[in-house]
Amino acid sequence: MRTFADILRSRADDDAVGLCFGDREWTWAEVVAECACRAAALRADLPVPGGRRRHVGVLLDNVPDYLFWLGAVALSGDVLVGINPSRRGAELARDIRHTDCDLIVTESHRRGLLDGIDHGVGTVLDIDEPGYTTHLAPHRGAAPDHAGGPAAAPGNTLLLLFSSGSTGAPKAVVVSQGRLGALADTMVDRVGLARESVTYLCMPLFHGNAVMMNVAPAVAVGARIAMRRRFSASEFSADVHRYGVTYVNYVGRALSYVLSTPPDPRDADSTLAVAFGTEASEADVDRFRRRFGCVVSEGFGLSEGVFRINRTPDTPPGALGVPVGGADVRVLDEATGAECPRAELDADGGLGNPEALGQLVALGGAAAFEGYYNNPGATAERVRGADFWSGDLAYRDADGFFYFAGRSSDRLRVDSENFAAAPVERILAHHPAVAAAAVYPVPDARTGDQVMCALELVPGRSFDPDEFARFLDSRPDLGTKWWPRFVRLVSALPLTANNKVDKRPLRARAWHTTDPVYRRADRAGDYRPFTRSDRETLEQEFAAHGRTPHLPTP
Repeated sequence: MRTFADILRSRADDDAVGLCFGDREWTWAEVVAECACRAAALRADLPVPGGRRRHVGVLLDNVPDYLFWLGAVALSGDVLVGINPSRRGAELARDIRHTDCDLIVTESHRRGLLDGIDHGVGTVLDIDEPGYTTHLAPHRGAAPDHAGGPAAAPGNTLLLLFSSGSTGAPKAVVVSQGRLGALADTMVDRVGLARESVTYLCMPLFHGNAVMMNVAPAVAVGARIAMRRRFSASEFSADVHRYGVTYVNYVGRALSYVLSTPPDPRDADSTLAVAFGTEASEADVDRFRRRFGCVVSEGFGLSEGVFRINRTPDTPPGALGVPVGGADVRVLDEATGAECPRAELDADGGLGNPEALGQLVALGGAAAFEGYYNNPGATAERVRGADFWSGDLAYRDADGFFYFAGRSSDRLRVDSENFAAAPVERILAHHPAVAAAAVYPVPDARTGDQVMCALELVPGRSFDPDEFARFLDSRPDLGTKWWPRFVRLVSALPLTANNKVDKRPLRARAWHTTDPVYRRADRAGDYRPFTRSDRETLEQEFAAHGRTPHLPTP
């Protein structure tokens, strides 16, 4: 099995341009030399007791040094920890301590995030400081073979990448040298990357999507990487034309943001051939495909690996597709472990039998899961015998196509009925004034949950509460318990650093917000503004039923 270190070394004598950043370029040979220099510096300057592997925390934007340090730890047999710069304070300190970082590499405008927090790391390198280049100078010319040696074996941990954290505390996913090496070769074939390809690296490198779906396959085939410090919707088209981009990876709402910008007259005849990612709406996929004249390949994957579900030409609207490579993936009942019945879908694609909803499970897939670092409890939640439980809710139709229904933590329980948020969100997204919707539980004054949604409106559209109620009433696929009791209007849905909707702050605050909130007392009623007086009355109701501890925090 090839390691990622093996793949990187294969580029050591490659004089083709491998990396572009702004107006600067590096050949692949120069990229490998930069990696080898840092690997040598790491070994010389950071001895660790017992010869254990060093953990290098990287707190950087997408800058060349991020790739150089990724290559450095690959060659030296050490571990890179991708630190999420959107984390703050105690949460950031917790991430750093949890992953046992020995060194942090950062830059001047990120350095302040480390001030005043108990991260426990004694050595911090700032790539903007003059002393940084002086520190590396003695190690220029280090050989990549010498820097790596036998330590970079397939089973060695290479990366600790935090999950997105959209539903809870992030977990550090283990990625080995062999796994990234194998994935690099797989992705080359899957998206058709070639030597002449130009990849656009704009998704954050601390997340697995950028490393696995862009960097690793680009190195494997010797394609050119055009890197941007941070994703910018307004600069996307310009960068595509500037660098001659042929391939881009994406996640979350990235396509939607690009589509919200005015088109460049050159877009329809652009060099862009393939966009590969996950979680874009079908409408955005179609619009992006038409705007850039490219193939948009939607799929469903996990930072944990194990399995992937991709769309096929006959995949019905709204479905994820089918498992790749014949993986035995099923929808199992979370309580009993039995396979759920196939979904009964109505003419509008609505789920008619809630019992079809369960968790996506890869039978026999546990062996492919490399675990969460320093978190045996979270690892155990994913492994039951030989099977891998993904934590994602789904249902499967009679033809075998899978439909995503949210994370297992996205379940709601209203009047003793359990259901998932994603089917409700899909219904709300059909409203012509709704650009994006997030559905989440808020506590009921008596028991269980009530449904609350946050709506981001299409620019120029307004919210008509009476019309919205009529829209819900017209939807036969809206379950009797699914209608939103509370509606919050937001200027923009909160996002994680990799553009996924972050429901945690929405759930935590519930109706405690300065945003407009509407409430519907019952399904036959009207949506009315939720006032301070209404809130006080509701809090009294919680108190009357002994549910005050369940109230959201103001």
